[in-house]
Amino acid sequence: MKLSSLSIAGAWLCLAFNHALAAESHSALHHAPAPDTRSVLALEPDERAMILEEMRMFLDGVHKMTGALAKPDMAAVAEIARGMGQKMVHEVPPALRAKLPQAFRQLGFSVHREFDQIALDAGSLQNVSHSLNQLSATLQKCVSCHASYQIQAPIHADSH
Repeated sequence: MKLSSLSIAGAWLCLAFNHALAAESHSALHHAPAPDTRSVLALEPDERAMILEEMRMFLDGVHKMTGALAKPDMAAVAEIARGMGQKMVHEVPPALRAKLPQAFRQLGFSVHREFDQIALDAGSLQNVSHSLNQLSATLQKCVSCHASYQIQAPIHADSH
């Protein structure tokens, strides 16, 4: 009797294992990544590096802002936000700016303007909740941009 109980238990484990594998295979088939339909920004490596550096500066600034908001240190929030404002726009070379689609540029300009506004409001209103709401709205533009664009190297025709 013990042998048959072990056999039944073994068979049940095999069936359960096979069912789990089948479910995993089915899941893998139906959860393949969707094709990337974002618009391509065809940039040279140095241009790509510049855009990515600016994004990392934004990320670092947002990290510092949230830390300052948690204290709360509104003077630091204002200073950090001001550093990500319109003054950063002038650091982008005109040739690179000309390559970027108008919608991308407009989104970028609006993010810089919003950081300037966050800086002004943080200094004058001294309201953590207000600054967090502004930061959330600004970050939504970052999310929208990343959902809309991807950076790739340009395709150069072979000169052979």
